[in-house]
Amino acid sequence: MIALLTGLIAHKSPDHIILDVQGVGYRVHIPFSTYYELPEEGGTASLHIHTSVREDAILLYGFRTRLEKTFFQLLIAVSGVGPKLARDILSNIQPGPLSQALAQGDLTKLATIPGIGKKTAERLVLELKDKVGKLDLSSLPASAASVIPADNVTEDVISALLNLGYKEPHVRKALAGLDAVGGLSVEGLLKQALKTLMR
Repeated sequence: MIALLTGLIAHKSPDHIILDVQGVGYRVHIPFSTYYELPEEGGTASLHIHTSVREDAILLYGFRTRLEKTFFQLLIAVSGVGPKLARDILSNIQPGPLSQALAQGDLTKLATIPGIGKKTAERLVLELKDKVGKLDLSSLPASAASVIPADNVTEDVISALLNLGYKEPHVRKALAGLDAVGGLSVEGLLKQALKTLMR
């Protein structure tokens, strides 16, 4: 199984990257928390990899930190939570707040994440409350924003939010009041949009 990849970022989008490792391009699915931390295309990145093997596909999920990967693996161990949903959870909530919500049994906060209903939220708390309490959260990464041309920002954000399970009318309504002009980054707009959508 692939556990770590280091290479050049040949392509970067909010939900996946293509990592060129000595001439071989690996498509790696990533959460927003990892996307925020990656350099621009052409830069070098190292990702901690979880390899998901299905009957019809082998999928790679990548994370900038071991802590993100640990949370991902804890989430997919919960009944009813697959790799895509686990990635979407980490895209909507950072490991720190997620750990806090699980430790406090905050079902309301967890249920605002797309794909997480009340029953799944209860299952997450039941199965993970004690486990996250044992994790070292002192090394949580700080988000770093990178700026891309403004005309690409809105479309990238819409695409990313649709991939997370939000409906297009809700996404466009949330973005209608947000300004993507003036060098605002994808990360900045995503964070604002997610705050609006999760109210």
